[in-house]
Amino acid sequence: MHIGILGTGDVARTLGTALRAKGHDVWLGSRAPDHPKATAWAVDGGGTDTFAEVAGRSELLLNCTSGLHSLTALELAGRDALAGKILVDVANPLDFSNGFPPTLSVCNDDSLGERIQRTHPELRVVKALNTVANALMVDPDRIAGPKSLPICGNDAEAKARVAGWLGEWFGWTDIVDLGDITNARGMEAWLLLWTRLYGALGTGDFHMAIVR
Repeated sequence: MHIGILGTGDVARTLGTALRAKGHDVWLGSRAPDHPKATAWAVDGGGTDTFAEVAGRSELLLNCTSGLHSLTALELAGRDALAGKILVDVANPLDFSNGFPPTLSVCNDDSLGERIQRTHPELRVVKALNTVANALMVDPDRIAGPKSLPICGNDAEAKARVAGWLGEWFGWTDIVDLGDITNARGMEAWLLLWTRLYGALGTGDFHMAIVR
């Protein structure tokens, strides 16, 4: 599959590396494809290009940009390049302007996932993977025991396809469909607790499990 990842940070490169290992054609999109992180990815054999070029050539898109800049990145990608495609929104609207732990730049009665879907109705947005650290995104079994991954979105077919890919590619088995994209409010708000757990534990190697 031709997969485009918007962003060049740790999350983008972790997902990109894992997807390349599965045999997919993966490109990272950036505002500046000559950014040092993009260049390092290219040196390792990956492809990098502008947001617009990466979005245009991809069958599936993952938003791994900083949540504060996701809407700008998608605007630069262009509506024609995005039309009809599934976008897995991995980003969180974290604001570190006052240090750690961060606050959320949008919360309570709105979410980044909703803003992306409202601004780009041509996209099939599925919120997923934003509730775990990047290492666990691609290898949930690095920690023993049960683990659950919530997802949400307005398009039932898109969610089913994403759930299938997450199981096939990374081994996620307990995927909990919360419903429509408004449920991104809860998924993103989890980061308020997640960042505090990270501060207390000193590691991102933990996850949630929904015990039924």
